[in-house]
Amino acid sequence: MAMPNNAYAQYNRNKIMTASPQELTLMLYDGAIKFCNIAINACEEKDIQKAHDNIMKVERIIEEFQMTLDFKYPVANDFNNVYNYIMGRLRDANISKDKEILEEVSVHLHTMRDTWKEAMKLAAK
Repeated sequence: MAMPNNAYAQYNRNKIMTASPQELTLMLYDGAIKFCNIAINACEEKDIQKAHDNIMKVERIIEEFQMTLDFKYPVANDFNNVYNYIMGRLRDANISKDKEILEEVSVHLHTMRDTWKEAMKLAAK
């Protein structure tokens, strides 16, 4: 029975290995949204460990975004400010296990992901 699971894992590895940097960024945004949603559900279920683990996954993705900012472009400072704000909200949410804070973070992540998708479309033209 391990076959289908293994094939799926291989497919995902190939998808990541063949993705452009722009597609990888989109995948990271999607991952951050997914983990944020899992954390929201975990807060509702009072599963503190699951909420913590998934909030930490979102934080690691945001840290990855921050590490890749190129500050020779002024817009990098704007992104960094947004990322710092999101990181602060994630820490607040992790301390209090407050799903409302996570829902706010989710809105920001969706906005950023949608903006990134739009930029990818424009760059492709």
